[in-house]
Amino acid sequence: MRRTNLLGGGQLRATLTLSKYSLIAMLRSPTSVVFSLLFPIFFIVIFGSLVGDKGGVIKVAVTPGCDTIGPVYKAIGKIPSVELDTRMTSAQIAEAMQKGTITGVLNIVNDGGAFFIPHYKVTLSAADSASGGMKLLKTAIDAAVSEMDRRAFPRNPTLATLKIARIPGHLHKTIDFILPGQLGFSLLMAGVYGSSFLLFSLRLNLVLKRLRATPIRKRTIIAGEMLSRLFFHVIGFLIMVGLGYFLFGFTLVYGVATVVEMMIFSLFGLGIFMGIGFVISGFLQNESSITPVANTITLPQILLCGLFFPIESYPQWLQSFCHILPLTFFVDGLRKIAFDGLHIWELPVQVGGLSCWTVIIGLWAVRAFRWE
Repeated sequence: MRRTNLLGGGQLRATLTLSKYSLIAMLRSPTSVVFSLLFPIFFIVIFGSLVGDKGGVIKVAVTPGCDTIGPVYKAIGKIPSVELDTRMTSAQIAEAMQKGTITGVLNIVNDGGAFFIPHYKVTLSAADSASGGMKLLKTAIDAAVSEMDRRAFPRNPTLATLKIARIPGHLHKTIDFILPGQLGFSLLMAGVYGSSFLLFSLRLNLVLKRLRATPIRKRTIIAGEMLSRLFFHVIGFLIMVGLGYFLFGFTLVYGVATVVEMMIFSLFGLGIFMGIGFVISGFLQNESSITPVANTITLPQILLCGLFFPIESYPQWLQSFCHILPLTFFVDGLRKIAFDGLHIWELPVQVGGLSCWTVIIGLWAVRAFRWE
């Protein structure tokens, strides 16, 4: 019994020692820091500050002879999604229309009206290539003119009245979609690339062979590597979530409790992506093969798992494949915890999918592990 306890204590000390030196190696590695931390932070800052949450802006040029002092022009100018440009000449407008840099051209003429009631003729010109933007622009201007008519002639009969009821809720911002994707990106890169290169290096330099002569077990090495990745992920996780929350208003429904639950949920992704790295390093015979094989595994997930844009943007036949990838389960789970306020036990699809991938990758990683 005493020997077992000493052996157990020795395994724990070995785990902590391996995790310590593995963490130091990661922090000193430019590749780990750049791909797992700096790249995700860069994407968070870019998408959080440039994309915004107002949707696309419809750029409209105003003709030189347009009535810009009447109520119609002022009403159109107040539409949030419309940007009016009055500085362009006729030649510049024609060139911009040819290049497609503007959606259309606006011209408003006061044609006099009748019985002291002014009337304005609004003309929109657009190229065939801008048909989608022109439909949105026409809808917005129709709504603005209808609102002016309603205020000017409140007693006019109508067939229907629209009433908008405000229901309490939180706005879904761009950062709420992007940041969980970047957390998944960071964990994927750190797990797959970091683990595969580190384990291959340890085997190449005969470190694992020397460890084999000691009582250290396979699971001790895996646990030490996983613990170091966990520490590294916690550092990056807190930096990215803090950046998103304080600079761009990232939604955390329950505050600190949501952050803790997201970190716990990250253990699924950590185990899966580290396991993939172990499998790669176990099967390959030379270090130069690691990068192309890792790229083949990670790149499809980066593109197909909804990190930068919704999976619904893909054709239906491709969506079915996207939804079974481990990174999809992981990122969807993070978004539901952070924005929807769901708890881990309320995510049976995500937890079930990640559990299946954990078992598959775990068994494969154990079989692929080699001491030398």
